[in-house]
Amino acid sequence: MNKATPLLPGADLVDQGLTDLAQGRVSDASLLVLIAAPRLQHLGVQVPERSSQEPYEHQLYARLEERLGTGAHSHYNSLIRRIVSYARSLEREQGYH
Repeated sequence: MNKATPLLPGADLVDQGLTDLAQGRVSDASLLVLIAAPRLQHLGVQVPERSSQEPYEHQLYARLEERLGTGAHSHYNSLIRRIVSYARSLEREQGYH
């Protein structure tokens, strides 16, 4: 398992998600990393493969809705913005335009 670049926004979520995936745990962070896996893998982040019948986006939203009710939508969007911010920052760091 590799670690996220610590100074980038969202690195804490990526690290937690990678740790959870390596230990076989399903968590908000692990599902978020799986949602972003294609982009992260393109940037050199090793994301463990996990198969699922239901899209990871749906799984994450369902988990959030169970805990947060009507607040799930804004929290889901916030998590997506954080992982996108991490990927964009990593792209800039690696010289992608």
